[in-house]
Amino acid sequence: MSGAVQFRRSKREEESVNLTPLIDVVFLLLIFFMVSTTFTKETHLSVDLPEAKGEAGPAPETTYEILIHPDGSYALNGESLVDKKIATLLRALQANPVDAANTPLIITADANAPHQAVITAMDAAGQSGFVNLSLTTRRPEGQAE
Repeated sequence: MSGAVQFRRSKREEESVNLTPLIDVVFLLLIFFMVSTTFTKETHLSVDLPEAKGEAGPAPETTYEILIHPDGSYALNGESLVDKKIATLLRALQANPVDAANTPLIITADANAPHQAVITAMDAAGQSGFVNLSLTTRRPEGQAE
């Protein structure tokens, strides 16, 4: 017997992280988001905000006023519309032929009216060709001018 003990050295396997499953998941997520994305065309309506620097000027000859009630229903120049749809508001705005580019449109909304009703009124006004829009407010009762 030779008395010497021989130890076998085990070969070390090189440790590494397998990135293939991670890359597969990333590509699947990418494909999912590409397929499920929806594109919407947004329209922008430019509104000129008024600046008060003196007395009010003379009132224009013809104006339109959209009144928005607390429940979100509309009235055009004092006449209530049958429903809250934008198509009805568009038909009402286009029923009276006026020069929409030069005719002011006043939007008066109740304090409890939904914001969406105001945006719908502004959108209908823009689609009808009105560019001179005004939003009105009221002073709280008991407050001096």
